[in-house]
Amino acid sequence: MNTHYWVVDEGVDNLCEHPQIKAAAQLLKDQQVVAFPTETVYGLGGNAQSDDAIDRVFQAKGRPSDNPLIVHIASRDLVYDYVSTVNKKAKQLMDAFWPGPLTIVFPHNGTLSTKVTAELPTVAIRMPDHPVALAILTEAALPVAAPSANTSGRPSPTTADHVFGDLDGKIAGIVNGGPTGVGVESTVIDCSGEVPMILRPGGLTKEKIERVVGPVDVDPSLIEEQEAPRSPGMKYTHYAPIAKVTLVEGTDSFFQRQIDKAKQEGLGVGVLVTEEKAGSFEGVTTVTCGTRDNLASVARGLYGALRQFDDHGEVDVIIAQVYPETDIGQAIMNRLRKAAANRIVVENEE
Repeated sequence: MNTHYWVVDEGVDNLCEHPQIKAAAQLLKDQQVVAFPTETVYGLGGNAQSDDAIDRVFQAKGRPSDNPLIVHIASRDLVYDYVSTVNKKAKQLMDAFWPGPLTIVFPHNGTLSTKVTAELPTVAIRMPDHPVALAILTEAALPVAAPSANTSGRPSPTTADHVFGDLDGKIAGIVNGGPTGVGVESTVIDCSGEVPMILRPGGLTKEKIERVVGPVDVDPSLIEEQEAPRSPGMKYTHYAPIAKVTLVEGTDSFFQRQIDKAKQEGLGVGVLVTEEKAGSFEGVTTVTCGTRDNLASVARGLYGALRQFDDHGEVDVIIAQVYPETDIGQAIMNRLRKAAANRIVVENEE
């Protein structure tokens, strides 16, 4: 398949009239699959009302079809076309955080492809906060299901180059709208019950959500796999580079001992640390990711950093720092645990 590749400056006036936006939207109308930027990561979009289009999304990603997809819409009002009810707390969250990195799970009304909902009674919907994404959605005039635009299991894409490396020749088009801002996927919250429940931590923190709707629950299965996941990212290994990832919690000397152990086994070692630790560890391939005192910078750079290790053929294992699980740190640690398949070594617990 020939993959169209367009570069669109998000700052141009009247994006909906941009010929490349129109071309990308037409492909979506034709049941083809197109990658485009959002404020979180690049999404791989297909018409959420078309089984054929959703089949193409799954085929391009190599993604299991029992994983539900997030539907992206161009305005808040459109949510009522696809859901059966919007309760008070869901409405409060929409008003406060849409457009933005929040996905809300609603009871659906049966108008979307069952392949989007994985035959569940609910659907996950969000309104992205990116001018290119909103222009494409507006011009296509469709609900667009859009998981991350990467090969399933790989680190999510935060640049168009990441998408091209994974999906060139597998999808109809890629819209390059520049690097994403948040760097991790949206927070997913289920508002179909009495108490909202976070199913996936992401770009919007629990603390900010609770300021609007009061206490929310956090699904205890965020780490454990489920037979029937209610949200993207709740099942299967995600976000992983080629090399095996292990998380290490402890002092610098303990971190160095884990490096030494791996080297004694003849393995090529990479370390994933913040900029403060650059140069602290010997005989390794070091990739830095943000700063410790600004976890938002870690989130922005996390997937790109994980992908950098794939460019180093000599890296067999990646030893990574852990982070405090407050604010955006919850999302960072969720992604790192997934990338590491829950491998974590804690000092004094070996």
